Amino acid sequence: MSLLWTSEALVAAMDGRPLGPMPDGISGISIDSRSLQPGDAFFAIKGEAMDGHDFATAAIKAGAGVLVVAEGKLPSLGRLTAPIIVVEDVLVALEKLGVASRARSSAKIIAVTGSAGKTTTKEALRHVLQAVGKVHASAQSFNNHWGVPLTLARMPDDCDYAVFEIGMNHPDEIRPLVKMVRPHVAIVTMIAAAHLGFFRNLDEIAKAKAEIFEGLEPEGAAVLNRDDARFKLLDKMAHAAGVEHVYGFGENARSTFKLTKCELHADHSDITARIGGHEVTARIGAPGRHMVQNVLAVLGAAHLVGADLDKVASALADLSAERGRGKRHVLRHPGGSTSSHPGGLITLIDESYNANPASMAAAMALLNATPVTGEGRRIAVLGDMLELGDHSTKLHAALADLIVGTGTQTVFLGGPEMRALAEALPADIKTEYRAGVEELKPVLLAALKPGDVVMIKSSKGIGFAKLVDALLGKFPAESTARKQT
Repeated sequence: MSLLWTSEALVAAMDGRPLGPMPDGISGISIDSRSLQPGDAFFAIKGEAMDGHDFATAAIKAGAGVLVVAEGKLPSLGRLTAPIIVVEDVLVALEKLGVASRARSSAKIIAVTGSAGKTTTKEALRHVLQAVGKVHASAQSFNNHWGVPLTLARMPDDCDYAVFEIGMNHPDEIRPLVKMVRPHVAIVTMIAAAHLGFFRNLDEIAKAKAEIFEGLEPEGAAVLNRDDARFKLLDKMAHAAGVEHVYGFGENARSTFKLTKCELHADHSDITARIGGHEVTARIGAPGRHMVQNVLAVLGAAHLVGADLDKVASALADLSAERGRGKRHVLRHPGGSTSSHPGGLITLIDESYNANPASMAAAMALLNATPVTGEGRRIAVLGDMLELGDHSTKLHAALADLIVGTGTQTVFLGGPEMRALAEALPADIKTEYRAGVEELKPVLLAALKPGDVVMIKSSKGIGFAKLVDALLGKFPAESTARKQT
């Protein structure tokens, strides 16, 4: 078993007090007893809904090598059979371990923030950098006050590259996290109306995202979307934070990482870009113009950390969208059999993880670029965009402009905020509105026909992933969407 941390280093980094005979070290770090692997250290973090101390026994049964618990909780834990490290505050101890992990690392570190595209960009960086070295990156969307230190603490001391996603929905959330991460490159994907319920306007969102510049390493670089309306503001704030190296990506003529040619296809894109003086030609395995924009940032960051651009560009061909973020499934429909499509096929685009006006626009563009077969239809299944505050009704109604005049003529809507869109859509667009996901599910399942392309998009909290699961449960998957060659 390779050790992530020796027990001696673990105790020292956290200023902990060991109880019982310690193992040589730990192989991993867990904050969830359900996913804990034997040999992991279990950190009993107290969250908003649950307290990890209540799961100490479950962690031991799962094979935890060490428990990290709070001094104040020790009397209530009873007799535990695993070695224990006692600390004042478990989350603070995790933060200290994350800081110690960053201090011992010689990896090139990239941090990603933005209103949309953070996880997609982070995963694309993970994917392409694996072609040139050992990579560590955030699991899922571990981008908050516990996810970032956890990702840091899990970073192996021998990795070549590490990629961190840093999120926020209030001011002053990115600042302490980026000062732990201390990236060499900071990417801001875009500024859009996400979490607008907590901010007065998009400029305020941009200023909160700009906190990422404050943690950059000396001589570090900021990589900004040159096509974004807030580029000038972000550029100004980067320089105000002492960042000397600010680069833009996009189609803008002044971009350092510039798109020069782009061909969009239903299941991939072909691009040519100028990256640091080099012409790079690549096929991107995941489709969509928004994916192209993210890839420009990926190529720019890879160049800045010294990665081999030819190998990085080649790896883009195997890039695929994640569950909830554009992943495609080809499903068999029992009706409408033809010789070329036995049983008839439905294409499902799963965009159920997140939604704001900018990502809605990207998802609708993706749907409209996807061809239907036979008498199939393009169907948009849209759920509420959350955390938009007083702007919510106006922004939901404005989605009508994305739909009118496109190839999408059938729309299913769910959630209280989507009523505004249902009322804004014209009569020639077939619209079904229901209050929530459970009411919408049977209507959607009954409506699908062979040849349809259906795209499901909502904020995660609305639960539209249940619609994806329902379709996967009813219609057998032929495969994930096949790539053209």
